[in-house]
Amino acid sequence: MGMVTWSFPPSWVSEQRHRGLHVGGTARYNSPILEATISDAGKADDRPDHQCSCRETGVGVGDSSASPTTALLFSILQESTGRVATILFADRLGTALEPECKMYRLAADVFNDAAMLLDCLSPAFPQGFRVLLLSISSILRALCGVAAGSSKASLSAHFAKWGNLGELNAAGSVVISYVSSPTATWTCLILLLSVHLAMNRAAVQAVSMHTLNRQRANLVISTYFDQNKTLSPKEVSLQERIFEWDGVLRWRGSSPIARAFIGLTLRSLLTTLASAHERSRSIRDGEAKLTKLVRLYKQEEFLIWYDTPQRVGHIVLKEGATSESQLKAWAMVLLLAHRHSAAPGTDAISAGFNSVLELHRATLDEVSRRWAGLVDGLQAAGWDVDTENLETISGNRILLQSQH
Repeated sequence: MGMVTWSFPPSWVSEQRHRGLHVGGTARYNSPILEATISDAGKADDRPDHQCSCRETGVGVGDSSASPTTALLFSILQESTGRVATILFADRLGTALEPECKMYRLAADVFNDAAMLLDCLSPAFPQGFRVLLLSISSILRALCGVAAGSSKASLSAHFAKWGNLGELNAAGSVVISYVSSPTATWTCLILLLSVHLAMNRAAVQAVSMHTLNRQRANLVISTYFDQNKTLSPKEVSLQERIFEWDGVLRWRGSSPIARAFIGLTLRSLLTTLASAHERSRSIRDGEAKLTKLVRLYKQEEFLIWYDTPQRVGHIVLKEGATSESQLKAWAMVLLLAHRHSAAPGTDAISAGFNSVLELHRATLDEVSRRWAGLVDGLQAAGWDVDTENLETISGNRILLQSQH
């Protein structure tokens, strides 16, 4: 917060004082909201005959009891919440920004527009609640910065077919205009924000990514195993959702049939295979089941277990697992979930470990038999199968060594 004092010509000031008037002018400002009050004439007893003012109320502004220290603390609070939100958001969802770049690019616009609305609404609330709104606005802008910056990098790399990445990044501009009437302001704001989100949604929907994230893998794999047909990136872009639940499994875009997690730790797999002791949390009766599972997936670069009661697939990746192996593991889980949900004896399958293991064995045989044809079809259709795009969190790897 700062103070600016206007200086008037000494001769004019002397003349006004000789007439018994007090002349002065100050402006107090506090980013992002400015207050300017000009008192150009007043009686000697501080009762002004005439006063002109132009004021926008904000935190620490428009209040005679506000101090520079209070305004500074409010500004620090807003900046701090934004910085902390940036760190937490990048740490939690940093890995997911590239695989889900279309979703987070549109989410960045939603964050930014919501922050604008909160800024415009904040003057209508008491000071304490206004601080909360402006802090939330700062958090939303921080999330917008992280999501927009990372997703723009992925989308720019997608469009830079001839190495013109710098030209694409420079093709942006900001246009700012002002309206004075409150009715006109809110009408223009709501109209422009609606058009902005609608146009950006259409633009994001039109992008045909050539990498396989979880949702696109669901569409491509399920169509291939169901119709023996490989969808192109353009066909998938017309079917995929912009906002999708993390790890959800759908068969050809249907309702969710299960969930899956990839890159898990071995302990999480053991916990699923066998119960844990209530106090010590040690795993019981899991060694024999894990041994059977390791033998089944001996030739693969992953371990899979589909928890039929919970309808959750667990994928543990071995050291050196390639992007193609990750895609194969996802295809295994998707086909397991589909077969389990479509089986007439679902309850019977859920009853025992050996029954589910046999379902694993039959599914692995079919996936391995048709896998080469699927990979060839994906590459012919223009898909990039060499880029790892299925993990949305920092994954783990295990190293299995045989004991003689």
